[in-house]
Amino acid sequence: MTELRDRIAEDIVRGRLGPGMPLEEIEIARRFCVSRTPVREAIRALAATGLVEARAHRSAIVARPSPERLRDMFATLTELEALCAGLAAEHMTIKERQQLQKLHFALGELVTGNDPKRYYPMNEKFHGLIYAGSHNDYLAELTLTTRTRLSPFSHMQFHALGRLSLSHAEHDRVVAAILSGDCVAAATEMRRHISSVENTYERYADSA
Repeated sequence: MTELRDRIAEDIVRGRLGPGMPLEEIEIARRFCVSRTPVREAIRALAATGLVEARAHRSAIVARPSPERLRDMFATLTELEALCAGLAAEHMTIKERQQLQKLHFALGELVTGNDPKRYYPMNEKFHGLIYAGSHNDYLAELTLTTRTRLSPFSHMQFHALGRLSLSHAEHDRVVAAILSGDCVAAATEMRRHISSVENTYERYADSA
């Protein structure tokens, strides 16, 4: 379902599905050779991001957020992620730090193999470890919710040439700060990372 959601999201971001365009379940199911059930689930997930507007007893339609709305969403995510990283640097246990370091190394191997398809879900797990490492359940919940709403947009960054290696390099600085227990540096590097994600997405969308 995640892959189907992302393929529909890319069509929206690229402008192949314009604002107000209906998303016909039968047509989408036929196009992607799936049943209508995963199509419904994908549309439901997209509705949660603001990309799609669900309508009772009618087909959902494309409802792409305005640039201003997206900027507000990214600005919020940037600060939430920075707060999580700063707290993780302070509160992560030794085991949690080891898990973060191990996952970061695995992501590096995917960069070497140029495997964006596998990198994306592991990247989500990487950020999830930092949220959990903040040891603030409410903050982790808010951050994950915001990230989920932005995921169809942030995922597009990995289609940009060279973005995998840049993303991993940014992660490297975040990890180094967390492992050293430097709260300020961890927050700063995470803030830079999410800002980079937003900038890459904007360039990608503008090139459509």
